[in-house]
Amino acid sequence: MEITLYQVDAFTDKVFGGNPAAVCPLDEFLDVGLMQQIAAENNLSETAFFVKNKDRFDLRWFTPEFEIDLCGHATLASAFVVLDLMGHTDDRIHFDTKSGPLTVTRDNGLLRMDFPARPPKEYEAPAKLLKGMGNPAPKEILASRDAFLVYEDVDQVRELAPEFPMLVDLDVMGVIATAPGEPGSGVDFVSRFFAPSAGIDEDPVTGSAHCTLIPYWSERLGKNHLTAHQVSARGGVLDCTFEGDRATMAGQAVLYMKGIITL
Repeated sequence: MEITLYQVDAFTDKVFGGNPAAVCPLDEFLDVGLMQQIAAENNLSETAFFVKNKDRFDLRWFTPEFEIDLCGHATLASAFVVLDLMGHTDDRIHFDTKSGPLTVTRDNGLLRMDFPARPPKEYEAPAKLLKGMGNPAPKEILASRDAFLVYEDVDQVRELAPEFPMLVDLDVMGVIATAPGEPGSGVDFVSRFFAPSAGIDEDPVTGSAHCTLIPYWSERLGKNHLTAHQVSARGGVLDCTFEGDRATMAGQAVLYMKGIITL
């Protein structure tokens, strides 16, 4: 069996930036165990598998450890593969996923993803979460799918050095750390994302985390259109909007590698 694999850097216009995802177009989905083995072998934060279904695409995402319910950068990478590398003639793609229908549209040189919003709610953080994140203590602690920690400024987020073993057995999937952007920078908010329970100590650019970041910062800043910067080592910039129960985020993508998996 031969499977085409594309490795795409998402939320960037340059190779070695943004967040790398593996994308495997299939005629039909493989056994779940096999897809999980491929994702583990790729050892990227996510491997996406999609199957064309009439005029739509069924899409699934796997971390090195398990299948995930929602992934932004691998959706962006998959849309890039379909639109730029496979000759899809429409400027809009409809994906059917575990999180419902997701749409990706060309938008002035960007690919804009329409995702469900996941506003954070009150959350009583376990002591090991706060200990694992170290100092300084966050100003605010909330949660959705992930713990949501709000810090004073960009420097506090940049300088976080979590003890990852303490973040593995939590009642949330990952940890979002966020702060307002620096005045005059043109960035409304910054973030980092940690998910050692999924085999990802730090994810470079995390679309699904922005399903929570966008509604929070939209309400706090009183604006629906925001610019976000995930301040990981690779980094990435997202153009974001909040529209009721939906959050959109847009970015670019670039091909790093095309290969063949031989099984």
